[in-house]
Amino acid sequence: MSQLWRYIKTIMGIVFRHPITGATIIPVLPDGRIVLIRRQDTGQWGLPGGIVDWGEDITTTVKRELREETGLELLEIRRLVGVYSSPDRDPRIHSISVLMEANVTGTFSVKDTLEVLEVEAFLPDELPLGNLSHDHDRQLADYFQGLTILA
Repeated sequence: MSQLWRYIKTIMGIVFRHPITGATIIPVLPDGRIVLIRRQDTGQWGLPGGIVDWGEDITTTVKRELREETGLELLEIRRLVGVYSSPDRDPRIHSISVLMEANVTGTFSVKDTLEVLEVEAFLPDELPLGNLSHDHDRQLADYFQGLTILA
């Protein structure tokens, strides 16, 4: 019984005391516009993305989250922009976000209406910067500067 209890405590420690890993995407349409989602919880614009599900790799997460939040399909991941792990980057939980630029295609269709109000594509100089959700202002600034960040 004590062996089982140690196992249960270890699992609880992993689940409740460690950051959650997620993927965040800078989706770029063929015409160069960048796709953002308007979040249901805050009303702010932000980059699509979400938590890596058990058994998924990052690429699978990117494909799934793009489909659920924007209706778009992944053509290719172009580059890793950074890994963001600051404990205050997401007001809900301590999460680690792997940010990548991706070429995407398709038609907007929000499937996850509990999280997303709307989807819109912006030319780079028309992005609603300054009040994006989470740390997405910083992520986009790093992207436009051509940086690869570990933060």
